[in-house]
Amino acid sequence: MTQIRAGWGAGPSARYEDLAERFRPVFREIRASAAARDRDRRLPHAELAALKEAGFTTLRPPPGEGGHGASLPELFGLLIELSEADPNVTNALRAHLGFTEDVLNSRYPAWRAQWLPRIAARQTVGSGVSETGAAKVGEFDTVLRRRGGAHIPGGAYVLDGTKFYTTGSLFADWIHLAAVDEAGAPVGAVVPRLAPGVEVLDDWDGFGQALTASGTARFTAVAVEAAWVNPDPGRFRYAMAFFQLVHLATLAGIGRAAAGDVARLVAERSRVYSHGNAGRAADDPQVLAVVGRVRGAAYAAGAIVAKAAEALERVWEADRAGDEEGAAAAATVADVEVNQAVTVVTSLVLDATTGLFDALGASSTRRSLGLDRHWRNARTIATHNPRIYRDRTVGDFAVNGAAPPRQYRVGEAPAPRTGAA
Repeated sequence: MTQIRAGWGAGPSARYEDLAERFRPVFREIRASAAARDRDRRLPHAELAALKEAGFTTLRPPPGEGGHGASLPELFGLLIELSEADPNVTNALRAHLGFTEDVLNSRYPAWRAQWLPRIAARQTVGSGVSETGAAKVGEFDTVLRRRGGAHIPGGAYVLDGTKFYTTGSLFADWIHLAAVDEAGAPVGAVVPRLAPGVEVLDDWDGFGQALTASGTARFTAVAVEAAWVNPDPGRFRYAMAFFQLVHLATLAGIGRAAAGDVARLVAERSRVYSHGNAGRAADDPQVLAVVGRVRGAAYAAGAIVAKAAEALERVWEADRAGDEEGAAAAATVADVEVNQAVTVVTSLVLDATTGLFDALGASSTRRSLGLDRHWRNARTIATHNPRIYRDRTVGDFAVNGAAPPRQYRVGEAPAPRTGAA
C-alpha cells in the first residue's frame, strides 16, 4: 500500500514509492517480530542482515558507485517507514548513515575512493564517539598514537581507550572513532570491529531502545593502519542536523506504529464498558477520537520530519554546486529547522504513545502485546542531546540571530578559573 492510500501523504519525490517498495517486504518481516524481540531481548542481527542484503545501507551513494542515489528527503522518508517496523534497527544504522554522509562530503578523493566501495559492498560502520568518565566536555580519553611514539610518515598507529553509546557497533563491520593524538589534537579513524584488541559489549541497560547494543566498546593496543585515519577529523557540514533528524524520523515511525496498533486493537475489541457510547468499541465516538488523536500526532510528526529533510537537502545541493557561502547559510538554517522541530515532534509522539491506552482496556497493558515499548523507545530517544535546550537555541536565533551550536558533546565541566567572578 502506498503512503498516500495509507493516509500518510505523498512521499518526497515522484519515484519514492518505487524506491520504498524495494524495502517494504523487509520492513514487514521486521515489524512482524518486533514486539517479541523486545520482550525476549533478542538483538536484531538477522533483521539488519536482511536490510543489508536488500541494499538499504547503500541508499545514498550514486548508482554509478554502487548505491541508489537517494536524496536526503527520500532517505528520511524510508527511515520513518523502517522505524514504524522497529526503531531499534533504525538507531543501529544511524552511525553508518552518518559515516556515509562523511564519505560523500569528503574533500579527500583518496578517502572517498577507499570507503565508497566498502559501503557499496554492504559493509557497515558503527559508532565509537561518545565516552563516559572524567573526560572534559569536548575532549576524549581515547588516544591514537604513532606506533612506538615515533612520528614516522605513513607509520602504523596504536589505539587505546573506552567508548560508550557505541550504537550499532556490535552489528557492524567497522567502528568509526573520535579520539585525540599524542598532542591532544582531535583525530578520527575507522577500525575493524573484529580486530585484535577490540571488544564490543552488549551492556546497554536502558528501558527503551534496548536492542541497539548501545553499550561499551574497549580498544586495547589496537593496530590501526595509516589508511584508516581520516585526513579530516571534522564531520560533514550538516552533521548535527542530520543525526538529530534521524532521531526525529525514528520518533515519527514510532508514532505510526502506535497508531496502527491502537487502531487494530480497537477494531478487534469485543468487550465494552457499561457506560460507553456504543455496542462495540469500534463504534464508540470517544474511543475513535483517541485513535484519531494518536494518528494525527504521527501524521504531524512525519510531515515535520519531511519538511526538515528538505532543509538538509538544500545544504547538500549548495555544496555540490560549490557555493560555499550558500552552503554555510543553508547549514545554519537546517540546524534551526531541526532544533525547532525537536520539542514539537517529541511531545507529539510521547503524548500519543501514552494516550493510546485510553482507547483500550486494562488488557492492553499485557506484556505480550508490547504496547509499552512504543513509549519506552520514544522516551529514550527523546533524551538524546536534551530537548530542553532546543527551544532556547531557537529563541536565541529568532531574537538575536545566533546560530545554533554545531557540536554536541558531553563530559565533565571544566574547572572554574581561580579568581573568576
